[in-house]
Amino acid sequence: QVQLQESGPGLVKPSQTLSLTCTVSGGSITTNAYYWSWIRQSPGKGLEWMGAIASGGSTYYNPSLKSRTSISRDTSKNQFTLQLSSVTPEDTAVYYCARDSQLGGSRLPPFRGQGTQVTVSS
Repeated sequence: QVQLQESGPGLVKPSQTLSLTCTVSGGSITTNAYYWSWIRQSPGKGLEWMGAIASGGSTYYNPSLKSRTSISRDTSKNQFTLQLSSVTPEDTAVYYCARDSQLGGSRLPPFRGQGTQVTVSS
């Protein structure tokens, strides 16, 4: 069964770039028609789908975040990475990586990491 685990700093300063990595085990990120997604959840905004990278390597982004978001992958390590630039305190949230069969949506996919809290503060 596929398992996902987020990793990265829990505290980021305003204007800096947030960088998180998702390590996947139990399945390859390059096989089957899945989307490997980043989703965040905050008390003020609820659930927000941020973007995804498909098994074939194409990337997709939430239009509201597209100018600040970049998703990439390292197939040799079976990892995919989120970078969010120019962060503000409003980017404080729990960040999840997930495997999904669709893009977007307003729910947490069943195959996801446990989530990692990221706080933006000076």
